[in-house]
Amino acid sequence: MKKRISDSIRRVDAFDKAGGITKYISDMDFEDLQYGRLVRALRSHARIKSIKSPKLPDGYYFITKDDIPTGGKNEIQQISNDWPVFVKDEVLFYGETVGMLVGPDRQKILDLEDAISIEYEELEEAFSIDEGLALKSGKIYGEDNCYGDYHLNKGDVKKGFAEAVTVFEEEINTGYQEHVYMEPQGLVGYYENGKYVIIASSQCPFYIKKAISPVLNTDQDNIVIKQATTGGAFGGKEHFPDIIAAPLAVAVDVIRKPIQVVFDRKEDLSFTAKRHPSRGIFRTGLDAKGNIVAMDVDVTINAGAYMSCSNIVLQRAIFSINSVYDIANVHVHGRSVATNAFPSDAFRGFGAPQGLFLAEMHMSHIARNLGISPVEYKRRYFMKKGDTTITNGIMHDEVKLEEMLEKVYAAGSIEEKLAEYTPGSGRGIGISFYQHGAGFTGNGEQEIIKAKLKMLKHGDGNVEILLSNVEMGQGLQTTFPKIAAQVLEIPIEMISCDNPDTSKVPNSGPTVASRSLMVVGKLVERASRELKERWDEDEEVEVLVNYIHPEGCEWDQATLQGDAYPTYGWGVCAIEVEVDPATAEVETKGIWTAHDVGVAIDEMIVHGQVNGGVIQALGYGSLEKLDYKDGKFQQNTLADYIIPTSMDFPMMSSQLIENPYENGPFGAKGLGELVFDGGASAFADAVEYAIGKKVYKIPVTPEYIMEVKNRD
Repeated sequence: MKKRISDSIRRVDAFDKAGGITKYISDMDFEDLQYGRLVRALRSHARIKSIKSPKLPDGYYFITKDDIPTGGKNEIQQISNDWPVFVKDEVLFYGETVGMLVGPDRQKILDLEDAISIEYEELEEAFSIDEGLALKSGKIYGEDNCYGDYHLNKGDVKKGFAEAVTVFEEEINTGYQEHVYMEPQGLVGYYENGKYVIIASSQCPFYIKKAISPVLNTDQDNIVIKQATTGGAFGGKEHFPDIIAAPLAVAVDVIRKPIQVVFDRKEDLSFTAKRHPSRGIFRTGLDAKGNIVAMDVDVTINAGAYMSCSNIVLQRAIFSINSVYDIANVHVHGRSVATNAFPSDAFRGFGAPQGLFLAEMHMSHIARNLGISPVEYKRRYFMKKGDTTITNGIMHDEVKLEEMLEKVYAAGSIEEKLAEYTPGSGRGIGISFYQHGAGFTGNGEQEIIKAKLKMLKHGDGNVEILLSNVEMGQGLQTTFPKIAAQVLEIPIEMISCDNPDTSKVPNSGPTVASRSLMVVGKLVERASRELKERWDEDEEVEVLVNYIHPEGCEWDQATLQGDAYPTYGWGVCAIEVEVDPATAEVETKGIWTAHDVGVAIDEMIVHGQVNGGVIQALGYGSLEKLDYKDGKFQQNTLADYIIPTSMDFPMMSSQLIENPYENGPFGAKGLGELVFDGGASAFADAVEYAIGKKVYKIPVTPEYIMEVKNRD
């Protein structure tokens, strides 16, 4: 009998990774390998008056903006081109790249770095959201110091507030979060056969080609990006490898020898992008029965010193601000503020965790003010098929939140515990509801990415999948071949899906936005079906397929109106906690989840994603305190930036609800970000119940709990 696609198999990469056979960037050998280290400005906002470097020994180089090839640009081509390769004249954040030291001995490079002297003229600094908005002189960006300023309107907010008998107002905040991928940032560059070659631990090989082409003043065809096996990313290797690759490419152009740049852990924690801090200010109008008649929300994120992808992160945050709820009259104002902080960038969830946390806590606070169970209050507003989204699109698919909630309640005996616990008793259960749009926002897939995928059947019957999406621990090198094997009805061992090389594979898009399995996996399925029809051809068979946008999904990027996403994944997370009355330490007693990811391509891989995502979210909500002071991240070692271990949280119960999506392979949706989205708010909600006081920010540390408990 033919196996179900969801039945689990051993991961293709399991043996080599578990056995220490797999090679990462740091394991690779190159003849005459040189080492590169970024030299950074140690001011947050200043003009550079002079840079003095010592006399360099033979074989050592200090690469600066003066070494950019003739006609090349001192700017990294990303969504915006504002981030320079090397500081132009004005430093905008602490740690900005001034140059790169290159040579054959690492210790000698460190000694030379200490001998470089930079003279600065100090300028006014702004680090927080409020400081960025209030900056009077030396503005960082534009007239208002905001990279993005958006308004969304659903219904008639003015009319809604006119019907309100009370207005509930509050402010809720989220902080920075560090990626803590197991393998730090790393690349190797060299020049070979007239081409610049970069071996990268990254998520988006074609992004790097695009980013460095104008720097080198050469066509993208002269740049080859080879994906190295990547030890984790979580969004931290989406755009940030571009920031390293650009000065590395300039150094390769000058030296023409292999150069390795690998961050150590402290360097990585100190000088890489983080999750955007956010602030939500709510004004919600309620009628005499406590029903929401209008909601006005101001959402602001701290983007840092350069734009990068902050505006897209902001868009997803404001698109998520109503979470899973159908609120009739809503206005949302969203801004991404320029500051002198280290630029924030992509992180698992890409703005949705911020927006969803703000929404979930606000809904819980309204309910508690009314003396109503947060769960029962939220259920009044659950979205259904056919409802209107915050961007005035249509919810096209069935929503199974009630079924998911029932399963979570049954698995954790939640109803009995809720009846037993009382607010302020030291024990509590928090429940969060969440959704995540699968794929790029709006018209990104059809107008920007335009994914392509190639499959080859060789003469011996083996099949090769050629695409640009990367394996970074999430299982794509298993699930892509598994889809093909299921369609072709051949053993998975006959199908390969190797790390991409941009000189050999078409651009199927980046490995981001919960798109790889749903969007590119569908291309694998379509290509496999076409290949199966041609299977009997004797010679090598090549199949090329292009992305097809789902019918009925309309989007206007200029107005941010319509179907922001073709479909959504859904989640319910319940967390039980006990708070120590003396120390305010929190013990998590239980975790129960249910997720709708369409159809699981491999249940074991999905459960692994669920477990990892929820625990990572609990770190965000409870442990991962990251302060930014005087332009520097204060927690920059794993001794003081605390992440969850297997001892911090109990085993969790995770259930999957099947709800096939017709445009996904075998009905699958995206899930990599969804499973992160609910943990922080469920944890904060549980603590709030246990201590009987409202929580307004994360992480909810023992120190913050003591502060809240002592609040009037």
